[in-house]
Amino acid sequence: MRRIFLIIVFSFVLTGCQEIDVSNTSAFSEREGVAFSDFNVPDYFVPEKVTVIGLGDSLTQGVGDEYKRDGYFGRVALAMNDWKGVEEIESKNLAKRGRRSDQLIDQLEKKDIQDEIKKADVIYMTIGGNDIMKVVKANLFNLTAKPFYAELGKFENRLDEIFKMIRGLNGDAVIVVSGLYNPLSIVTHEANEFETVIDDWNEAIEIQTIMDGKACFVPVVDLFISNENMVYHSDFFHPNAKGYESMANRFIEKIDQCGLTELSDGKLDM
Repeated sequence: MRRIFLIIVFSFVLTGCQEIDVSNTSAFSEREGVAFSDFNVPDYFVPEKVTVIGLGDSLTQGVGDEYKRDGYFGRVALAMNDWKGVEEIESKNLAKRGRRSDQLIDQLEKKDIQDEIKKADVIYMTIGGNDIMKVVKANLFNLTAKPFYAELGKFENRLDEIFKMIRGLNGDAVIVVSGLYNPLSIVTHEANEFETVIDDWNEAIEIQTIMDGKACFVPVVDLFISNENMVYHSDFFHPNAKGYESMANRFIEKIDQCGLTELSDGKLDM
């Protein structure tokens, strides 16, 4: 049902893309002898300071990064210095290890955090992993798929609330959200029911980004299958520096595919 809903959401997005009649504008340009493209000067023609905020859990905080470069968040923020429209990057990482979606909602209710959100041009976020781990810990000796789906419904509601809170404070910021990965793949190469659970949670996150309209979903599940590429920290749960480097590259790749110029209303480009 989730995959069907995803297709429906995509169809609504595509339906909103109507063809624009520019015949009158073209005629004007031809009469005046001026190219129509001359009027489309992008906002990034004059670079500005870009404010970047990190929200969520340990993956955005960068736990496990032995190089102490703030994980994927620090690497992507550094790479942003080369983007068009950027004079300088001001970044603030507000993520914290262990944070769940309900705790992120609590954080977003604080005035100092709200003030930071209001100033953000780009928001990077990872959330949901600790919601899943809470279910694992509560059902450790009787682990079935059922409690994960019971929690998924609650997570979807909280994620929707998180987006509403952010948009209530800042309607223009680009929100980039990472998907989840399966840390249990490091102990078994065999397909298991938990992989399906992760896929469905990722689908819920992706649907939320599509419905937002100015957000981008970044899948990372394939980056952390087993540990053949040595991408895990010694705790066998968080990425190491190599894993975060892979995440950063995926973030940049997906932001480009999502259409940075359109998401930022013409302020940024790669």
